[in-house]
Amino acid sequence: MVGSDENDAGVVRDSDLPGGSRAIGGKISSEMVESCRALNAIDVNIVQAEPRASSVHKRSAVPDENENAANKNPKILVHDTTARNFDAQMASEQQPISEDDDVEIEYVEENPIVNIDSPDEKNVLAVVEYVDDIHAFYKKIENLSSVLPYYMNLQPAINEGMRSILIDWLIQVHKKFKLMDGTLYLTVNLVDRFLAVEPISRENLQLVGITAMLLACKYEEVYAPTVKDFMLITDNAYRRQEVINMEILMANTLQFNFSVPTPYVFMMRFLKAAQSDKELESVSLFLLELCLVEYQMLRFPPSELAAAAVFTAQCTITGSKQWSKTSEKYTNYAEHQLLECSKAMVTLHENAGFGELTGVYRKYDTYRFGFASRYEPAFFLSDA
Repeated sequence: MVGSDENDAGVVRDSDLPGGSRAIGGKISSEMVESCRALNAIDVNIVQAEPRASSVHKRSAVPDENENAANKNPKILVHDTTARNFDAQMASEQQPISEDDDVEIEYVEENPIVNIDSPDEKNVLAVVEYVDDIHAFYKKIENLSSVLPYYMNLQPAINEGMRSILIDWLIQVHKKFKLMDGTLYLTVNLVDRFLAVEPISRENLQLVGITAMLLACKYEEVYAPTVKDFMLITDNAYRRQEVINMEILMANTLQFNFSVPTPYVFMMRFLKAAQSDKELESVSLFLLELCLVEYQMLRFPPSELAAAAVFTAQCTITGSKQWSKTSEKYTNYAEHQLLECSKAMVTLHENAGFGELTGVYRKYDTYRFGFASRYEPAFFLSDA
């Protein structure tokens, strides 16, 4: 109830703070708390001190009204003259704060930068001592493992539409074989890097796709599918020796360089910086896989694709712009730097369930991924 002493117990008001200080953002700094404690201790010493006899204040033979009141109510303590003089001196020495005085105000930061690796300090597999250096190296070499966004112009027999059909089909094969997420991203990277330097006929484009996935499985998976498995998935369109020959050609053309920073490598780090849950992870991966199918998204480096996917997913889930200082630090991307890529993702999200290439949409329209493809696109980003 309003006005109740019990309800007000323990509540610190602005007027209770020393020197008329005010709590900033609903919080009280440690200095203010220590100051309050010190004043309380002084007050207790004054109030609970036993009266001392002095020449000014002596007990009379006849008890006065104050003493009678104190005897009736033992909770009431009588101040002696020394205590009163001390209170008056303290009040006179306290100077009011003028507008010209320099007053230090402590501001509490609303979104402090969090050390995302501190919970893993005892986990040797997290390599906390080197993880920042590892990702700095990934960021440095990501352009070396990327391809030019116009390489399809050098292919005489295939075009970007055929590439999109191939990647959409590979996503379904990846799901059918129940492979790891990193395998899919490495597969697409190998396909693009190989097609950027080697002319391929239309008939052998699917052969390039299954060979790239075969190599990625050997690099990423513990138990990789066999050549026979990939022959069956293509309905025996290619012979075993054709697959082996393409594998030899692709490995030599790429100089056996399979240790490349794909968008998935950055995605795992950026999701950790965003303190993600299963919902954010599913929506982020859904948006990122939509970018794998779209040839035009090759103009963005892998780290920017991953950061934009996390940013766009947060905006999609919350309905407003969300990008913390922690995410900005660990991704090295500010919010305004991600808007162009995010706008493109919103367009892909809007058209994901339409047309012939709906493999990604149907994959994430399941309970396993929390029906991530059903979220309303973050259209407000298009107006930013």
